[in-house]
Amino acid sequence: MTLMTRTGSAGRWLVLLSVCLAAMSMPLSFTGPAVALSRIAADLGGSPLALNWVTNAFMLTFGAGLMAAGALADNHGRKRIFLAGLAAYVLAALGCMLAPDIVWFDMFRALQGIGGAADFAGGASALAQEFDGQSRLRAFSFLGTSFGIGLAFGPVASGLLIDTSGWRAIFLLVAALAIAAAALGLRTVTESRDPQATGLDWAGAGTFTVALAALTYGVLQAPQSGWANPFVLALLVVAAVGFAAFVIVERRVRRPMLDLTLFRFPRFVGVQFLAAAPAYAFVVLLVLLPIRFIGVEGMSEIKAGQLMICLSGPLLILPLLAGQAARWIAPATICGVGLLAAAAGLVWLSRVPAAAGALVAPLVLIGIGIALPWGLMDGLAVSVVPKERAGIFNTTRVASEGVALAVVMAVLSGFAATQLGAQGLASPAEATAAAQLLATGNISETVQHLHLADASALIQAYETAFDRLLVVLATITVLTAIVVFLGLRRVSASEQDVAPVPACQEG
Repeated sequence: MTLMTRTGSAGRWLVLLSVCLAAMSMPLSFTGPAVALSRIAADLGGSPLALNWVTNAFMLTFGAGLMAAGALADNHGRKRIFLAGLAAYVLAALGCMLAPDIVWFDMFRALQGIGGAADFAGGASALAQEFDGQSRLRAFSFLGTSFGIGLAFGPVASGLLIDTSGWRAIFLLVAALAIAAAALGLRTVTESRDPQATGLDWAGAGTFTVALAALTYGVLQAPQSGWANPFVLALLVVAAVGFAAFVIVERRVRRPMLDLTLFRFPRFVGVQFLAAAPAYAFVVLLVLLPIRFIGVEGMSEIKAGQLMICLSGPLLILPLLAGQAARWIAPATICGVGLLAAAAGLVWLSRVPAAAGALVAPLVLIGIGIALPWGLMDGLAVSVVPKERAGIFNTTRVASEGVALAVVMAVLSGFAATQLGAQGLASPAEATAAAQLLATGNISETVQHLHLADASALIQAYETAFDRLLVVLATITVLTAIVVFLGLRRVSASEQDVAPVPACQEG
């Protein structure tokens, strides 16, 4: 039971508009700094590790905070958490604009992730209270479309703003959308809470956050210090202990953040893999490709943004079509075929030259492949477990994205170091540091670091490393497709009739 007074019909759609504006701003917070990374590095400086935190700080706090934010919304009011999250989100965006150095910038990015988690959890919960039945499905379809619009046009909008007004302008756009969402939500969203809520599971939230932070930090630090470095090993041990403690805590508390009994459902496990699949096949590309296009290949921010539309554009249409197709085609088939198509696109992308014209088709294929399961995630989530117990899915998505990004950057640095050594461009000691610079797209500083006269050999080393990474990502995606298909293949006819809702994640 929920304490609330439902708004009128017109007011409910204004609530939807408020939440959609907030959702639209989140992909801009994710893709914008990736497009602007070379400009941010030039203005604020920073080591490769600090530059990696430009994106990871946001993803880490967003993913770690989602479950806690949902519990806070149930306890203290969905509207209150939604507005508080937007306030923190706006302040953090303005802080990023005014940051004097990369350390302050990364701290504000972490705060922005916390605000994003709060406004996403509060807004989605408020939306679920305002709509019922088919109108709820339509409302969440609009929410998913809003997120897709942000993903599709975020790189282009960011490129235009950077080209005309500098990189700080992208945070001004983010703040403007969030302020508009807050102003509308303040007047239209009705307060609601769960009277049965028993408070926040502080032990669960704390152990999960510490474990996720230690794992991400350890993976990011490893390329610089080495996997055998005592500090890196200590971070990984802390992560392992933290996750073990989280499991113990969640098994003992009366109302856990994560009900571990969900993992008894085979289809739940399949959908968990489905939720994590876009992290390696799609989301990491939203960060890596702008770095490659702008920092390595020398494209303009606008041109890079146009290419990124090829990757994310299918999310505007195909999730809705996939939702309709699931009435006649088994979701396991749609998801499996989509992920295999994405894997084929990744392999294709590794085989074409970096010329803009050759990149379009494989980028579109990856986008199509990811858009098909994207439209089924939430519908499958509520078809395999009770709706009130399905909140783990958003956490799985975002946490997977943060960890995937850290792992992929470490792997790319490792491949780049191997190539630099194989081509005789650097000694083993020099290759590690140079590879980290190269992985962040900083060609000029890498040239200076290695005392080279020509950057062409560095570009070739980077492209070879990137192509190998794409094959690794394709392999992971194929294995995930198999697990998802096997986990979902026994979905009953009644479950196939559930109208899926497009997923609404950050990246």
